Amino acid sequence: MSSELLQRVKDLEEEVERLRDQLRLNGRSGDRESKPGVTTSGRKPKKTQTAGRPFDFSAHPRRHVALRLAYLGWGYQGFAVQDNTDNTVEARLFEALLKTRLVQDRQTSRYHRCGRTDKGVSAFSQVITLDLRSSQYSAGLGVTLPDQTPGGTTTKTSAHAGSELPYVKMLNRVLPQDIQVLDWAPAADGFSARFDCQSRTYRYYFPRGALDVELMADAAKRYVGTHDFRNLCKMDVGNGVLQFQRTILAAAIRPVQQHATGNPHDPCDLFIFEIKGLAFLYHQVRCMMALLLLIGQKLEGPEIINQLLDVGSNPRKPQYSMAVDYPLVLYDCDFQGLTWQGGAEELNHASATLQQLWTRSAVETHVLGGMVHGLEAMGAVSSKICWLVEGSRQKKYRPLLERPCCESLESRIDHFVKRGRLERDDGESGGEMVHRGKRSKHFHSSAQPSDKTVAENVQN
Repeated sequence: MSSELLQRVKDLEEEVERLRDQLRLNGRSGDRESKPGVTTSGRKPKKTQTAGRPFDFSAHPRRHVALRLAYLGWGYQGFAVQDNTDNTVEARLFEALLKTRLVQDRQTSRYHRCGRTDKGVSAFSQVITLDLRSSQYSAGLGVTLPDQTPGGTTTKTSAHAGSELPYVKMLNRVLPQDIQVLDWAPAADGFSARFDCQSRTYRYYFPRGALDVELMADAAKRYVGTHDFRNLCKMDVGNGVLQFQRTILAAAIRPVQQHATGNPHDPCDLFIFEIKGLAFLYHQVRCMMALLLLIGQKLEGPEIINQLLDVGSNPRKPQYSMAVDYPLVLYDCDFQGLTWQGGAEELNHASATLQQLWTRSAVETHVLGGMVHGLEAMGAVSSKICWLVEGSRQKKYRPLLERPCCESLESRIDHFVKRGRLERDDGESGGEMVHRGKRSKHFHSSAQPSDKTVAENVQN
């Protein structure tokens, strides 16, 4: 048996060697017969870009532009890029910008955003400004010309005028369905989506349910004006936010549709809390909405708003839960001097995309509604619970002014001074100044230590 195995191994080794010799012969034959640039079928191969050859951005003009976009934030961890996840709207946006070669990288694009929406928050009119690759070799608003034109002549003598690159179309063809660029506008070189925004408008959608909407509408008017909102936000002291006065231009509650079902008290009627301001603090709108929901449930009176805005009498924020994130929309960002450009084709494309998403959502809504009505027909009692406030439901409600309070602003400042995140200095008039310290974390967009920085909106 062993001799048979040895013979079998020997035969296999000889077969392997024979096949190797045949492969070597075939290889030499192929070398003699093949010609450079010709395939075995005799046809020239398709011309492809040299592997690894970088795109020469320096040969193209750049243009400072504003982009206006809409997105559904429900499936994302927020708008801004984060270190611990790439599931953000901004990450998807820059993937599209890089794929279309409209930017070389984020660092050189002079990128600014108007608002930083958090996890679950959507936008209909988010605006960003940045430098994009341009086709304009002649002067134009926001255009920076390259040192050399494609033909090798200087840009001073070139005149390759024509239509601009179709920015909206290029981006929407590679972006996810729930992120859509609506239009673009040429912008002056120093124009910033962050610092040049005149106002921002938010909308928070909610059903009537068992809420006293009329009482909520009356209470919402109390937000209008310039107030200290430290009790109606999350104090981001560690990132240098030390000034909490903000100006609210308008605040109102109105129905999405006037008596859509014919019943003026239908609990399924949807309403909007719409608020317009110059800038907002971290979590400000959701805290403002949380108070309105407490008032609508008649757990608090409208005067609670005035009491919490009076930081002299109430310098520390009572502990309470915010309104949930998904009904909140950054609806409008107002700018002066921009001429938006898009086109009917791209607007129709964005509309059709959102209609497709709406169709599924609307059907799911009515499927759920049909089940709820079916249960009520079987004898179930409709729930009076407001589902738009975070946290667990309390069996017995405790008024806000009787609850434990968060740390005071002064206590938070002391805490971060000790940790090196903030530093104290003597001011010019002998007073004390506090600013971010050397050990401060990476700059967070909610930081608003100066009048200019206050212009950025941060809301979730």
